[in-house]
Amino acid sequence: MLKRVGVVGAGLMGAEIAFEFARAGYEVLLSDRSDEVLAAARDRLEGIWNKGLARGFYSEADGAPLDRMTFDADLNSFADREIVFEAVFEDEAVKGEAWARLDGICGPDAIFCTNTSTIAISTLAAHVDVARRPRFVGTHFFSPVSRMKLVEVMPGFETDEAVVEEMFGHLKAAAKHPIRIKDVTGFAVNRLLHVFMIEAVRLVEEGVATPEDIDTACKLGLGHPIGPFELMDAVTLSLCEQAQEIMHGSYGERFRPRPLLKQKVRAGHNGRKAGQGWKKYD
Repeated sequence: MLKRVGVVGAGLMGAEIAFEFARAGYEVLLSDRSDEVLAAARDRLEGIWNKGLARGFYSEADGAPLDRMTFDADLNSFADREIVFEAVFEDEAVKGEAWARLDGICGPDAIFCTNTSTIAISTLAAHVDVARRPRFVGTHFFSPVSRMKLVEVMPGFETDEAVVEEMFGHLKAAAKHPIRIKDVTGFAVNRLLHVFMIEAVRLVEEGVATPEDIDTACKLGLGHPIGPFELMDAVTLSLCEQAQEIMHGSYGERFRPRPLLKQKVRAGHNGRKAGQGWKKYD
C-alpha cells in the first residue's frame, strides 16, 4: 500500500488534508510558497490536534500525527511522493502551473489528486503530460476537512479506473467517505449548495427575511447544521462569488451571483476573517 503522500498548498484545506492522512499513518510532506506560511500551518494543526484531544474527537491512540509530517517549501522534495494532492487557489492558471511543475518532478507512477470545487478535472489534467493523465483524478474535500467525512471523487476523461478504485481505498483509510461524481463543472454538492445560497440572498434582497432568520429557519426547519449565511461567512463571500461565476459560465442564469453578494464583496464584507460578512464579528 502506498504510504508517501505530498500536499501542495498549506491553507485551510491543504493543511487539514495533510493532517488527516498523517493521522491515518501516512508519511506526509506539506509544501507552500514560504517557510512562514508552513510554520503558521503547523501551529494551526497543532491547535486542531490539541483541541480535538480535549473534546474527544481524537485520542492518544492516533499517535502523534505531526511527527509524521514534514514541512518543506521546495517542490523538488516531492520527487519520492506516491500520492500528491494539490489544494492551491481555485483558479485554473494557478492550479495548472502547480501541476506542470509537479509533473516534471514526481515519478511516473505517482497519483495526482486535485482538490477543486468547481473546475473540471479533465481541464486541469491538460496541464500535465499525456502519459500522466490516466493517474490524474479529482478529490473534492469539504471544509473543515478534519471534521467533514465526504469527498467527491471525479475521474477525468482519461483517468484509469484502477486509480479511482485505489483512491477510494486511500480515502477510506483516512476515515473519509468517498462518492463517485461525473466530471462536470461544480460537480454535485456545489451545484446544489450554490443554487441554495443564491436563493437565500434573493430572499434578503426582496425583504422576505433577514440573514439571521433564514439561518435559523434552515437549522430548525430543515435540520441543517449551519445556515447559508453563516456558511458564506465561514468560507468567504468572495470564494462563493467566484464559484458562482464559474458555474454561471457553464450553466447560465441559474448560477448568476446575486447583486447583493457582489456588493458585499466589493465593500470588503468578506466574512468572518474580515470581521464583517452577513454579520459582524469580534
